[in-house]
Amino acid sequence: MEAAVKTDHWFYSLFQDAPDLITLLLHAAGLGMASAAPKLGPDSPGDQLYRFEAVEFKAANHRLDGVLLPRQSETGTPQHPVVKLELQMHSKPGFKHRLGAQTLRFLQLHPQVQFLAVVVVVPHRRLNLSPGPLPRQLQQLLDEVIWLSLEELGSQPDIDPLLNLLTLSVRPELEAAANAQQILERRPDLLSAVLPMLFERLPTLTPEEIMVIAGMPTEQLRHTRAAQMLLDEGRQEEAANLALRQLNRRCGPLSEATTARIQALRLEALADALLDFRDGADLDAWLAQHTG
Repeated sequence: MEAAVKTDHWFYSLFQDAPDLITLLLHAAGLGMASAAPKLGPDSPGDQLYRFEAVEFKAANHRLDGVLLPRQSETGTPQHPVVKLELQMHSKPGFKHRLGAQTLRFLQLHPQVQFLAVVVVVPHRRLNLSPGPLPRQLQQLLDEVIWLSLEELGSQPDIDPLLNLLTLSVRPELEAAANAQQILERRPDLLSAVLPMLFERLPTLTPEEIMVIAGMPTEQLRHTRAAQMLLDEGRQEEAANLALRQLNRRCGPLSEATTARIQALRLEALADALLDFRDGADLDAWLAQHTG
């Protein structure tokens, strides 16, 4: 489950940094025209067509995955609609009901929207996202949804590097390295987005090995602050994974909440302390003391 959370964060951070990436997805689905090579990060041009927002329904205290709003028209247009964006990486039988309810709730709270595209990105089309046959009214709404399969997207020839970047999250491990190299050959500026996903997809490799896969000899990179930060993050990730494996063996399967608390810590002290843990109660007592 935690891996899915990390993938979600990575995915949506791309749209926050390059909101016009949505035009590439819409174009891949046969809608509209793609913008010219969106960039990531602070060097992105200020005249992008879209801006990214996480819209919250205050009454229900629920935040939508993401909404992309055209800068030129808050109503949306046929060429540049308002886009409600969802990422669903795992089977979830109640997903389609939730999607329908949230879509109608969004339109209720934003009556100015006239042109809305609901885009759901899935790893493939084999996910179970409903408990069975859907009510006719809900099915009619869902017939308008754009379902984008990363598996199918990755099979397209000469795919745009930014779209190829999205498929990196679902590529088989044996393909991930070659896929990353293809992306970086055409878009070296995507390195900061490629590396975190390589750390996620290739957990058995060291940060230095992943740097080499990305075409960055570590002996040249150690002199730059950014590269050293990436190496340190990779080592911290390795330390977290090792500590969690040891804790699962020593204390039994950890809950999602406990895992999240552990990953928020600096792990040096925990790595020393876990050798003295006998069971989950010892872990809970240690976490209570160190996380308040």
